[in-house]
Amino acid sequence: MNFRKKQRPENIGFQLAPMLDVVFLLLCFFVTSQIFAQWETEVDVVLPTAQTGDMPQRLPGEIIINILEQGQIVITGRTLSSEQLEKTLQRLVENFPGQPVLIRADESADFKYVIGVLDQCRKNDISNISFATSTAGNAL
Repeated sequence: MNFRKKQRPENIGFQLAPMLDVVFLLLCFFVTSQIFAQWETEVDVVLPTAQTGDMPQRLPGEIIINILEQGQIVITGRTLSSEQLEKTLQRLVENFPGQPVLIRADESADFKYVIGVLDQCRKNDISNISFATSTAGNAL
């Protein structure tokens, strides 16, 4: 004789705590990624002006290469030599083919430094390159 009642599983319903955890983690991720994006554009670079120029819209995963007045190359807050830039670009292409690159060159920097960075990009088959400028009333 079986005196036990057959137990039906209870309908647990919508779990709010795991959902809040996921939303909080997403919030942390986006705030952190926004901070890193701002750090890249805070490098002390005076962009050349153009009548129609403007800072291009950031593409997802875009790498910003800053060229300072004296020719230093800065990526993610680190100053790189020409060899280090080449290795960084090689790793970039190996891991993320078609990765967009934004070049922010100081208006007082010699053109040879910009050409050097473009040459490094060409050696590593990077073709998605854009240049940052500012408008006459919006010098950065």
